[in-house]
Amino acid sequence: MPQIDTSRVSRWDLHGREHTVHVQRTGVQRTLRCDTCGWRRGAQFLPWLKAQEHLAEAHQATVDPTAA
Repeated sequence: MPQIDTSRVSRWDLHGREHTVHVQRTGVQRTLRCDTCGWRRGAQFLPWLKAQEHLAEAHQATVDPTAA
C-alpha cells in the first residue's frame, strides 16, 4: 500500500486573503486541490510550481507568506 503524504502551497492576494493549494502525494503521482475554488489537477512533475501558477492566475495570489 503506497504511503500518502500531504503538503501545501499558500499565497495571499492583494486584499490580504490567503489561498491554499494542497499537494497530496501517493507514490509518484501527486494531486493538487485548491481550497478556494475546488480546482483539482493531477501532476507527476513540478506540482508546487503548478500550484503557484494556479494561485497566481486564478486568484491573483502572489504574496508568499513565508517570505520575510
